Amino acid sequence: MLRDPSTKYRPFPQIDLPDRQWPARTITQAPRWLSTDMRDGNQALIDPMDGEKKARFFDLLVRLGLKEIEVGFPSAGATEFDFIQGLVRDGRIPDDVMVQVLTQSRRDLIETSFASLAGAKTAIVHLYNAVSPAWRRIVFGMDRADIKQIAIDGAKVLRDQAAKYPGTDWRFEYSPETFSTAELDFSVEVCAAVMEVLQPTADKPIILNLPATVEAATPNIYADQIEWFGRNIPNRDRVVISLHTHNDRGTGVAATELGLLAGAERVEGCLLGNGERTGNVDLVTVAMNMYSQGVDPGLDFSNIDEVVNTVEYCTGIKTHPRSPYAGELVFTAFSGSHQDAIKKGFAAQAARNDELWEVPYLPIDPADLGRSYEAVIRVNSQSGKGGVAWVLEQDRGLKLPKRLQADFSRHVQRLADESSRELGAADIWAEFQRAYLTPGPLLLVDYHETRSTDGDRIFAGSLTHGDRRLSLTGRGNGLISSVVAALAEAGTTIEIQDYAEHALGHGTGAQAAAYVEARTADGRTVFGVGVDTDIATASVRAVLGAANAALTP
Repeated sequence: MLRDPSTKYRPFPQIDLPDRQWPARTITQAPRWLSTDMRDGNQALIDPMDGEKKARFFDLLVRLGLKEIEVGFPSAGATEFDFIQGLVRDGRIPDDVMVQVLTQSRRDLIETSFASLAGAKTAIVHLYNAVSPAWRRIVFGMDRADIKQIAIDGAKVLRDQAAKYPGTDWRFEYSPETFSTAELDFSVEVCAAVMEVLQPTADKPIILNLPATVEAATPNIYADQIEWFGRNIPNRDRVVISLHTHNDRGTGVAATELGLLAGAERVEGCLLGNGERTGNVDLVTVAMNMYSQGVDPGLDFSNIDEVVNTVEYCTGIKTHPRSPYAGELVFTAFSGSHQDAIKKGFAAQAARNDELWEVPYLPIDPADLGRSYEAVIRVNSQSGKGGVAWVLEQDRGLKLPKRLQADFSRHVQRLADESSRELGAADIWAEFQRAYLTPGPLLLVDYHETRSTDGDRIFAGSLTHGDRRLSLTGRGNGLISSVVAALAEAGTTIEIQDYAEHALGHGTGAQAAAYVEARTADGRTVFGVGVDTDIATASVRAVLGAANAALTP
């Protein structure tokens, strides 16, 4: 890398727009969406989609609610042409969906594009040619007049071809490709010339797509370009301004959002951001960002895993686990402090009387995307007691008291350090059983409880201690204190510090859990856990668990 990159790279110039309006605006409604997965996305694949994969992708886009779908580049070859014509011939295009094809501004390519859509109810033909200085000078060796004439000539072929297929309701789109690196006045000049040929109306406006073909500036500059264009294009009421951002600087989503603030009405992009180089804008992210602000995006991502699985199958590209909204880990916390905040957030959410979402670290409810809460908190060596407790509660229904959470987290931390891997629910449950539910020296055989004439509770139990059979009795003001008294008579002294219990389900066969925190004669804190269909028996087992811990050095 250069110590002085300014010798090789120039800063992108600012736009002269001192009274810009977009910074004070808010996105309040969804734009028109166009998926270009089957064209822009497909051309970016190492192995382009075959007919079966394109059909599966098309069906997914329809289920998600896309009403405009760019289905291909029909002049690229027989595979593209036959697929597009097959969609039309087989009646697979819903009446409320407009398919779109892309073509360069050449007569033969445009004619092939119209032929591929012959018989469609409604269709968009998307014409483009590059207009920026670098492309004019380096790629084409042409001046402004030459480039403008290419656009005009293509628009005339569009007009004439549409007249040859009167059975289709034709719509037109024009892209001054490389718009974001072109002179704004020239982009307006070329687009106005195309409009002059095609004569759009307010009822059938032209789509003027303004691509950041290569992202070369900060998103605010793109927004300024969009607002400037919207102010200066003639007959604005006959124009739909469309955005087509790439992600070369990693800000495609931001550029799209600011472009919408600047007056654009339509967004082109790909599911999960596939596309040339660093990709097209991610439609999932843009749509779900709106959703998180209370704006209905008009697209249904309530089964996000189906979207991910289909896109991965059709493109051969794995979704990054941190990809916004769709990644495997985007709603997952490993950090102890994050886990604690999320756990408390869910508890507070359950206690609230309104439906407004407010859970720390989770900008939206994972359930809205079809994700379960089980994956929200996962455990590794970075996790804390709250995360471990969450997993046990979600997987087994156990609601551990705070101090027991802390005690058990030490066991889990040791296991995570030893294994150097993420611990699953099965690992955590196995460790919990080993720590608190594994039979110890004292085993309960049976017991019964009676009341004395003065109201005390009397515990009479049969236990084993190794090879010995013990018959113990104890008196107290409750069952737990009577068990503690019985154990003291047998030489095991513990003092109960805390007790908690709860049901593990509903119905006659439901189990209950009991938790005991106790202090031993030598001052140690020990814990016991009991699980049984009878809450009294669960309590006895919990006290015996604490006694067994006291007997363990």
